[in-house]
Amino acid sequence: QVQLVESGGGLVQPGGSLRLSCTTSTDIYTINSMGWHRQAPGKQRELVATITSGGITNYARSVKGRFTISRDNTKNTLYLRMNSLKPEDTADYYCEANRFGLDFWGQGTQVTVSA
Repeated sequence: QVQLVESGGGLVQPGGSLRLSCTTSTDIYTINSMGWHRQAPGKQRELVATITSGGITNYARSVKGRFTISRDNTKNTLYLRMNSLKPEDTADYYCEANRFGLDFWGQGTQVTVSA
């Protein structure tokens, strides 16, 4: 069982930045891959970015070049640095971890991009 706790969401103006954090209850190096997903009101949940235990990253086309996913094994924490935020980035952001073939999810953190 892996527990994930997200933080760092909030209200930001268009063009601003936020950094989301996701702290795991287990040693992060035992987790095969981790990712961030988001769900906007009335829309399906979508993949934002993923990172493997080896550090290989993948991004949705809509965020490539603006968002950066990273993981700090010493702090058991996954990050999502979000720059140049747009109103369409408004959503609940969820941390996800895949460990030994099982998926675990955090409770989500809300990001609102508005003037």
